[in-house]
Amino acid sequence: MSLVINHNLMAMNAARNLTTAYSNLGTSVNRLSSGLRINSAADDAAGLAIRELMRADIASINQGVRNAMDAISMIQTADGALGVIDEKLIRMKELAEQAATGTYNSDQRLIIDSEYQAMASEITRIANATDFNGIYLLNGNLSAETHNGEGLNPTGKLKVHFGAGNDSAEDYYYIQIGNSTASALGVGIGAGAGAQAKSVSTQALAQRALEGIQQAIISKDKIRANLGALQNRLENTITNLQIQAENLQASESRISDVDVALEMTEFVRQQILSQAAVAMLSQANSLPRMAMQLLGG
Repeated sequence: MSLVINHNLMAMNAARNLTTAYSNLGTSVNRLSSGLRINSAADDAAGLAIRELMRADIASINQGVRNAMDAISMIQTADGALGVIDEKLIRMKELAEQAATGTYNSDQRLIIDSEYQAMASEITRIANATDFNGIYLLNGNLSAETHNGEGLNPTGKLKVHFGAGNDSAEDYYYIQIGNSTASALGVGIGAGAGAQAKSVSTQALAQRALEGIQQAIISKDKIRANLGALQNRLENTITNLQIQAENLQASESRISDVDVALEMTEFVRQQILSQAAVAMLSQANSLPRMAMQLLGG
């Protein structure tokens, strides 16, 4: 290399190397301080795109877990109310059994029937009053076979959405709860014309009511059994979603998070290179003085 005074090529080379090492040192400091390998798209454009998609899926799945948990709470609310209705039906069957025997007179059967009708009214009140977050559960609103979510208030059976997509086979399923009012169960004075458990005011009516109440209990038990199966299904779904979110989080971490041990090694390397470049730049800046000696300076 020629000894010149217009250009200090060695200083330029040292400055360029210092810029590179110092930039890499700044990248290492950024990664170590944030804990992320990818802090901007420039760090890894493809990795950033994959990471953001994974983060979106993880957030959606975690919300899906909360959705499923809310559905379990709703089912438990309905099941608790049906448990109270169960007690009322048992009492009604007890009253029907009492009125069915011949040792009571008509006045006494009317008194028994008065309590019987009160139990039926209470069943209807419970069914109409049981709600979860403003959604009425037992009054027949969720008993329809079809679901329509186009309006502000969805109608028909309730859709529980827990997946990150919109595939009916993977991301959601429906909760259908039958009507549990007294008339729907076929008990009480408000039941339909063909109901067997309308009243226990006579011995014959009380005897027929025993069979009608038995069928009402079976109908109610079918609703509870369906809810229990749905709760178990939701609990399994939650477990699966949590595992899925955990594995996605692990994958996202491998793409996004910095390996502190490796990055610390790179940090020390770039730090040494920066220090060496500073030292060599200082030496290179002093080399033109050699030309002054030749000029007699």
